[in-house]
Amino acid sequence: MATMEESFPRGGTRKIRKSEKTLQQSVEQDNLFDISTEEESTKRKKSQKEPATIKKLKTDKRESSKFVREKFEILNEESLCEGMRILGCVKEVNELELVISLPNGLQGCVQVTEICDAYTKKLNEQVAQEEPLQDLVGLPELFSPGMLVRCVVSSLGITKSGKKDVKLSLNPKNVNKVLNPEALKPGMLLTGTVSSLEDHGYLVDIGVSGARAFLPLQKAQEYIRQKNKDAKLKVGQYLNCIIQEVKGSGGVVSLSIGNSEVSAAIATEEQNWTLNNLLPGLVVKAQVQKVTPLGLTLKFLSFFTGLVDFMHLDPKKAGTYFSNQPVRACVLCVHPRTRDVRLSLRPTFLQPGRPLTGLSCQQLGAVLEDVPVQGFFGNAGATFRLKDGTLAYARFNHLSNSKKAFKPETFKPGNIHKCRIIDYSRMDEMVLLSLRTSVIEAQFLRYHDIKPGALVKGKVLTIKPYGMLVNMGREIRGLVPPMHLADILMKNPEKKYHVGDEVKCRVLLCDPEAKRLMMTLKKTLVESKLPAITCYADAKPGLQTHGFILRVKDYGCIVKFYNDVQGLVPKHELSAEYVPDPESVFYAGQVVKVVVLNCEPSKEKMLLSFRLSSDPKKKEGHSQKKKRALTAGQLVDVKVLDKTKDGLEVAVLPHNIRAFLPTPHLSDHVANSPLLYHWLQAGDVLHRVLCLSETEGRVLLCRKPALVSAVEGGQDPKSFSEIHPGMLLIGFVRSIKDYGVFIQFPSGLSGLAPKAIMSDKFVTSTSDHFVEGQTVVAKVTNVDEEKQRMLLSLRLSDCTLGDQATTSLLLLSQCLEEQQGVRSLMSNRDSVLIQTLAEMTPGMVLDLEVQEVLEDGSVLFSEGPVPGLVLRASKYHRAGQEVESGQKKKVVILNVDMLKLEVHVSLRRDLVNRRTKKLRKGGEYQAVVQHLEETFAVASLVETGHLAAFSLTSHLNDTFRFDSEKLQVGQGVSLTLSTTEPGVTGLLLAVEGPAAKRTMRQTRKDSETVDEDEEVDPALVVGTVKKHTLSIGDMVTGTVKSIKPTHVVVTLEDGIVGCIHASHILDDVPVGTSPTTKLKVGKKVTARVIGGRDMKTFKFLPISHPRFIRTIPELSVRPSELKEDGHTALNTHSVSPLEKIKQYKAGQTVTCFLKKYNVVKKWLEVEIAPDIRGRIPLLLMSLSFKVLKHPDKKFQIGQALKATVVGPDSSKAFLCLSLIGPHKMEKGEVAMGRVVKVTPKEGLMVSFPFGKIGKVNIFHVSDSFSETPLEDFTPQKIVRCYVLSNAGPVLTLSLRSSRTNPDTKSKIVDPEINSTQDIEEGQLLRGYVKSIQPSGVLLGLGPSVTGLARYSHVSQHSPTRNALYDKYLPEGKLLTAKVLSLNRRENLVELSFLPGDTGKPDVFSASPRLPHLKQEGRDTEAEEREHKGEGETEERKRQKRKEKSSGKEQEEAPLPSRETKEPQRPRAKKPGKRPHPESASEQESVNKKQKKAALSEEEDSGVEVYYREGEEEVEETGMRPKEKQTRLAEAPRLQLSSGFTWDVGLDSLTPALPPHGESSDSEEDEKPEQATQKKKSKKERELEKQKAEKELSRLEEALMDPGRQPESADDFDRLVLSSPNSSILWLQYMAFHLQATEIEKARAVAERALKTISFREEQEKLNVWVALLNLENMYGSQESLTKVFERAVQYNEPLKVFLHLADIYTKSEKFQEAGELYNRMLKRFRQEKAVWIKYGAFLLRRGQAGASHRVMQRALECLPKKEHVDVIAKFAQLEFQLGDAERAKAIFENTLSTYPKRTDVWSVYIDMIIKHGSQKEVRDIFERVIHLSLAPKRMKFFFKRYLDYEKQHGTEKDVQAVKAKALEYVEAKSSLEED
Repeated sequence: MATMEESFPRGGTRKIRKSEKTLQQSVEQDNLFDISTEEESTKRKKSQKEPATIKKLKTDKRESSKFVREKFEILNEESLCEGMRILGCVKEVNELELVISLPNGLQGCVQVTEICDAYTKKLNEQVAQEEPLQDLVGLPELFSPGMLVRCVVSSLGITKSGKKDVKLSLNPKNVNKVLNPEALKPGMLLTGTVSSLEDHGYLVDIGVSGARAFLPLQKAQEYIRQKNKDAKLKVGQYLNCIIQEVKGSGGVVSLSIGNSEVSAAIATEEQNWTLNNLLPGLVVKAQVQKVTPLGLTLKFLSFFTGLVDFMHLDPKKAGTYFSNQPVRACVLCVHPRTRDVRLSLRPTFLQPGRPLTGLSCQQLGAVLEDVPVQGFFGNAGATFRLKDGTLAYARFNHLSNSKKAFKPETFKPGNIHKCRIIDYSRMDEMVLLSLRTSVIEAQFLRYHDIKPGALVKGKVLTIKPYGMLVNMGREIRGLVPPMHLADILMKNPEKKYHVGDEVKCRVLLCDPEAKRLMMTLKKTLVESKLPAITCYADAKPGLQTHGFILRVKDYGCIVKFYNDVQGLVPKHELSAEYVPDPESVFYAGQVVKVVVLNCEPSKEKMLLSFRLSSDPKKKEGHSQKKKRALTAGQLVDVKVLDKTKDGLEVAVLPHNIRAFLPTPHLSDHVANSPLLYHWLQAGDVLHRVLCLSETEGRVLLCRKPALVSAVEGGQDPKSFSEIHPGMLLIGFVRSIKDYGVFIQFPSGLSGLAPKAIMSDKFVTSTSDHFVEGQTVVAKVTNVDEEKQRMLLSLRLSDCTLGDQATTSLLLLSQCLEEQQGVRSLMSNRDSVLIQTLAEMTPGMVLDLEVQEVLEDGSVLFSEGPVPGLVLRASKYHRAGQEVESGQKKKVVILNVDMLKLEVHVSLRRDLVNRRTKKLRKGGEYQAVVQHLEETFAVASLVETGHLAAFSLTSHLNDTFRFDSEKLQVGQGVSLTLSTTEPGVTGLLLAVEGPAAKRTMRQTRKDSETVDEDEEVDPALVVGTVKKHTLSIGDMVTGTVKSIKPTHVVVTLEDGIVGCIHASHILDDVPVGTSPTTKLKVGKKVTARVIGGRDMKTFKFLPISHPRFIRTIPELSVRPSELKEDGHTALNTHSVSPLEKIKQYKAGQTVTCFLKKYNVVKKWLEVEIAPDIRGRIPLLLMSLSFKVLKHPDKKFQIGQALKATVVGPDSSKAFLCLSLIGPHKMEKGEVAMGRVVKVTPKEGLMVSFPFGKIGKVNIFHVSDSFSETPLEDFTPQKIVRCYVLSNAGPVLTLSLRSSRTNPDTKSKIVDPEINSTQDIEEGQLLRGYVKSIQPSGVLLGLGPSVTGLARYSHVSQHSPTRNALYDKYLPEGKLLTAKVLSLNRRENLVELSFLPGDTGKPDVFSASPRLPHLKQEGRDTEAEEREHKGEGETEERKRQKRKEKSSGKEQEEAPLPSRETKEPQRPRAKKPGKRPHPESASEQESVNKKQKKAALSEEEDSGVEVYYREGEEEVEETGMRPKEKQTRLAEAPRLQLSSGFTWDVGLDSLTPALPPHGESSDSEEDEKPEQATQKKKSKKERELEKQKAEKELSRLEEALMDPGRQPESADDFDRLVLSSPNSSILWLQYMAFHLQATEIEKARAVAERALKTISFREEQEKLNVWVALLNLENMYGSQESLTKVFERAVQYNEPLKVFLHLADIYTKSEKFQEAGELYNRMLKRFRQEKAVWIKYGAFLLRRGQAGASHRVMQRALECLPKKEHVDVIAKFAQLEFQLGDAERAKAIFENTLSTYPKRTDVWSVYIDMIIKHGSQKEVRDIFERVIHLSLAPKRMKFFFKRYLDYEKQHGTEKDVQAVKAKALEYVEAKSSLEED
């Protein structure tokens, strides 16, 4: 850089006039070049007229040498520096980086994380999510070669091979860092990247901090249309933007990316560019200042100078430039320190936004002789002139083989050299050359030069398990897979090949784009002289070549050649003799010599043979013989010649013998034969075709796989003598007669299957059971050799081939495989329609547009871009959805009819929205039939919606079904899955379970329309055939035939059947009655005809309709109708149901009759009249929760209901009715709604029918506030709401019972406060903490009223840290406050929380989570003494303190007194706390426990979350019995070692019963006694009283006896009633049932417990969940366990539940499940160190030390740094307890060397050494620790521990020695302080 400074001195030589001085002062510093002005040059010209002087010579010399040579030196790697702004061009785009071409042949790369911040953020999201993001596109979609980009050099390094590595950044934050918002001016051309997509445009990151750039949509449209193929811009897309408008001092910038504006953009003086912020890529107007042979100097933007090297002159104008010539130039780069500016005059750079044309050199790699040198540039390189006159360039390091060998004198202009073209620089539009001998002689320079099949040499780099890497030179590497290391498979290749060995290989495959090169070292292939096949076109029939076997299958061998070309050697071509099992003869990797029989390059199919015929002449001579020798049973390959009506005319290969293949013989599946016939065309080749017979020169062929395999397997008798009764043979139906069917076998023999033994079912017509050409299995029943006849049975019971399920699956997979073959035939057709159909598979989800809805209810979808494509959804698959033409719908493909070219689709939501769930192979699943084909059905799994195919036949002969046996669409079936992933067919394969498990289709489940919803009474159908002559108004008589809930069927004269609707029986129907019950079966009735219903459409027809005579007469027996002229006809002329219901207006009251309660849709279906129906949604049925819970119990079918019309239903064919009034949702109305959303600390969102939404504020949830007011509310819960206001789109609601149930007059604990008018001074109120402000605590009192409590009125204590307020008065905390003062005008309320004002405890001391402030200091000291060895984190200590303080408070709380008169309700108990400890010792041990606080409350559930797990277990076993009992009493939980151990005696519990004499039962018993006492004498009364008291006390004592064991369910019920929140009681209750093996009852108890235990008792509830998990683990299935687990995770803290289940699995030795669960936990709770530690412990216990070490490493990568020491320490402890003690010590030592002052780690280390080490080791570590330089307080702690240890284990002398050391330390310390 120093040379540059010298070359370009600062400042100018021109004298500056005073007026200019001020203007140029700032510019001078930037002016790099010492350029003389015109004025000076004229002076010089004058002086030059005089004779030349020495001075002139010197000047010229200096000018030429320094100014010209150094100044115009082109860029090299050394001249680049970090921060340099440079223009580049995209050369290559890879997935993770861009290769950028820089000026002067340089090159750099941009990592994927250097595009922009928004793109990097998306990448991180994708990595975290472990799934591809939809809106994140790869670099190849964002960048294309040739794009010009502005870069910044981010780093310069050196690669391992010693090459310079230039790292660049495109991030606008780095490129435009030099700009600030004030510098932004309209017209500036900047580059930016899209950071996000907004509604009206795009946010663009231009990298200027403080400026937000927005690109409006209309400004982007032209670019999107022309450059982006009409696709939206993507995040990370690189744009050239023009600033259109700047607002707010550059704070907001509006951009445009129009091509015309960008390409015309020029940087001007008005834009105030300086050398500090000048950007590459800007086009400027400039003036030539100086012309030299090596380039130009330019003056631009008035003050700046720059230079153009010879590479960047305009090639057309080179040599014509002159001083002062105006030019346009583009800034190429700006040096950040020297401010050196380089420009380009090349025309391609002068239009920004245009990509550089890819003049990729055609001669890349060409070697050129005698190329002359044009110029040499010091350390940069040299230029050469090519024959076509263009310049070429060679970098300095490519001029010679090494620096030493370089001779500058050989590069004088005109010298000639031999060189090779190695690259092309887009930025310089120049060819790059190399003169290195190694490059010129290299076999190839790049992957593109390597061709498959070529012989190459390389050097062994390394040998890996996946193969051997070979270096081919010039950064080209190839891989030799293990299979290809030798002709045979090598076990130890390293013995034969060594690193550095030169090897000769043959190229198998080369993919230049992926830089992938595969080679072989198989000697036979490398040395083969036979022609190599590198493409299918090379494979000519008869060609012999070498290949290798890729795979061996039962049908033959797949042989592979070069470039992924492969072919098949069929079984019959493997050898001259028959090979029954190819896998036993051949192996993968075997080198073979093959001959090509046939090849179809278009289909990439090749047929090969191992049978090499040596003499071609002989072969020709035998062809005639062979033709005659085509025998029955022979397998041949045929080529289709033509199609006839009955089949295919074919030529048998290879001798083209004519033959015929009938259509039925194309497949075993009757339905697939026409399909194959349709799609096969002339020229197609069929393999493995069986020759059936040859008669009169006509050869008959068969392609049925069953027959082919029978012949191959030798199961084909050739004569009658070989056949005997009982044999099973495979044949086909030759002809069908009335008396039976004739079956022919491959050898030509045939037999008869008589009608009697054709089927197990009764045969009416033989043609119903079989078709000609069908494949069948026949059992020989009788053979007559003389007459050459045999009788056969086709009965399934006789012809079983094996397991029904296996056969069924085999037939299905064969059928689908054939269909897949048809798809591949279709995909080769030219038609877009056929190719599209071939690509469509079942299960695909498409977005389609509805074309029309047909009369039959089915839906046609528009063909979209493919003309002629028919997509249809049947009426069932329309699923009752309202569809209109033009509407967009999501559909799923069920089946593609490849004959009719139709696609069957479904709109059903459960199929479109499939659920992801892991399916079990062999698992049984319920499914619904969705589509039926001839041989198989497609069904959807109820659980997930996946489509599965199952065969309708389980045997080749199983083709006939009675109508009752046939499946229907919508029917339920039970399937057993054979595959769990859909293959190429898109379907899972399954086998149907027994027919008994089938369920009938629920006709009304999804139906939405009138037609579909109509259920026809079978009684009505009988009469439909009868014509009648009745007309509307006729009087008829008949007999009641049957009575239904909503109608009565009547038989009229002549057997005509009529119908009376419930609405036409009585004139006035009493509500709640059922009118149809008024009529009795057999009763004669007189009725009037009021209409006629068509049986097909269920519509009422007018009398004029021709079909009226075939309708069911609709009758009425209403007294008013029977009167003369009193009747009315039904509205028969209305076509749509919509018009019928228009006569009903909202608010109108109607009488309707309940038809049914739809359980699925949760509505009542009612009928108002025969032709008008309605629905009552659940929320409009009642205002009672009891009714809504079980509507089916409240409403009886047929019952008359009074309902209010609310409006038409969404389907428009029904009236929507309400039983609770008009439902207008006006102010004051009470309605039922469903909770949609629960917003913590704010309230609820509630939805109502018809899309109305309401909001419930937290203050309107209840009349009594609670700490967790929203806990009981979950989405979908039904609530009763009161409308407070309906102003605005969202209703304001209240759930207070004083509003919703004003009649109950419930007590209002917290009144409604809507304004300050509702508050009085001195009033006590409750509210929720809103926030902590500098002025005090804000308390919300109502939706819009907030009060302020100043800090002086918050607490008696004054905590020093403000953080305590945030911690202990969190937002949403419920507090009681007293109103101190009110200012209603300004809405100010001043409050006080002080105990003196509220009568409540102090807000701080009352908090169970905060230690009493005065004790804080003491706790800290105590903390150091206790738990010495545990090395706990600060967080853990704080948690302990909390427990300690809560423990103290519990001790201080007075116990309920027995003397109190008022009976007390037993208090809800918390874990670890009993209301009445029975004995002093028990009380003491409880206190000890609480003081020791060894386990936090979370851990009290039986799972030690932290690392002390192993230790705890040891301690537990050695615990005293008394302590053990106490422990159970205080922390009820499950301990599962080998099953349920809930046999803990009740003597260990304190029954939480009411105190003696306070039982509520006894009070009730006393009341009747008091009433009778008056009548008895005083003495009697006294005696009875004494007796009753004794009896009562005896009973109470029995109940209160702690040793009493509950003996029955009643006993337990009584116990859980008295202590509903005690999980231990519930668990014992469960154990009681389990002892009696009543699993279901135990489950029921658990469910009851979960409902009963208060929601605040989280730990108690968790105990029950854990018990339930245990129960399901031992007695339930994996499915039931999963369900319970999923519920438990919803209701509890998920981490705890996961940890418990992991423990359960471990203890029940289900280690695999435990491992899987831990892996799930590591993904979900990767930030929780407890999970990592538990998993580490689990692995160590299983003896997997290596895995545990890896877990620790992963933990350290995932967890924040502050956690690392703790995690390492805990893993070290685990190693001590469960693994290798030496490794544990190493971990501790390593940690302590890094963190020597971590006393907690020292403490744990000491503990571990004491427990597991020798006395010497213990003393050594104590010696080390007491010599640490720690705080005196800490040192005291360690001295005390040392002393305690020596007292316990050492001698008196040892104790004294420790004391002496302590004394020595104290003295040393004090002397230091004195100094």
